[in-house]
Amino acid sequence: MAGDVYGRLMVLLAEAQKIGLVGPGPVRTHVEHALGFASVLGRCPEGPLLDLGSGAGLPGLVLASEWPDSRWVLLDSRARSTKFLTGAVERLGMQHRVTIVAARAEVVAHDPTYRGAMRVVTARSVAPPAVVAECAAGFLVEGGTLAVSEPPDPGLPRWDTSGLARLGMGPARLVSASQELHFSVVDQRSPCPERYPRPTGVPARRPLF
Repeated sequence: MAGDVYGRLMVLLAEAQKIGLVGPGPVRTHVEHALGFASVLGRCPEGPLLDLGSGAGLPGLVLASEWPDSRWVLLDSRARSTKFLTGAVERLGMQHRVTIVAARAEVVAHDPTYRGAMRVVTARSVAPPAVVAECAAGFLVEGGTLAVSEPPDPGLPRWDTSGLARLGMGPARLVSASQELHFSVVDQRSPCPERYPRPTGVPARRPLF
């Protein structure tokens, strides 16, 4: 990431932290966490990518800055987040390759524009695994990848293989970017069945696993 881009990004995320869109702790630590996704995914994926529940753009804005040729959709249903993201994208000069969508994932995942269109979906501190998987599956192309940050001590497996299979997904594998940064990576092995994700709120109320 170029120094000037990194500096502008740090300023933006510091502003987001002041209004409660970024959690406590040094902004640099949040950026390093987001860059862990790049370490896990490897080189910049071809095709569009989507950041689920993007918040202040962690990791979406960070990865868009790290991969200047990437194309992104930053999705969040909260007006405060999407207002911030819209301004941040303009200030970073990314309007031509980063789209902000203000809506629920359960709805957007059935929109033909986005259905089965994403090469990668990222998620950080969005929802329990079953909810993230069900919403992400509708966005992913066959052969696409879901990457989700895990707690510092992942503990017991959180991703049920049979539940993932109902979404056309393979088993989750745990990948570590460092001693502290862990990610679950899930491949979309076949197209997500049309009935998923279920209507707004149902994945959380009646999780698949």
